[in-house]
Amino acid sequence: MPFITRPLYFYTKKILAYVAKHIHTITADNGSEFAAYEEIENKLGINFYFCDPYSSWQRGLNEHTNGLIRQYLPKKTDFTKVDYKTIKMIQNRLNNRPRKSLGFKTPKEALLEEVAW
Repeated sequence: MPFITRPLYFYTKKILAYVAKHIHTITADNGSEFAAYEEIENKLGINFYFCDPYSSWQRGLNEHTNGLIRQYLPKKTDFTKVDYKTIKMIQNRLNNRPRKSLGFKTPKEALLEEVAW
């Protein structure tokens, strides 16, 4: 596993472990952060699928979410200059914004309903 991928792998595995029983598949691009996808599949029992190169439409929800984030952080934004408070504000707004794909529930409501916390 490449050195740069190792921290991403451990972080991804740790986060996904909390919700693994609610996740059936992950569709990823071909980025190096998913180089250890087989280990995540085996440890968490989640199937990985990869999009074809230059086929962003195969990850529609991800691309839609990126567009929502771009309303706050336009392309070419220097993320080293974005403070924690701003990130939390964006996170809060997006997690509490109703989505048609969720039957007009917010992502927060849908997640809490799914995991019954």
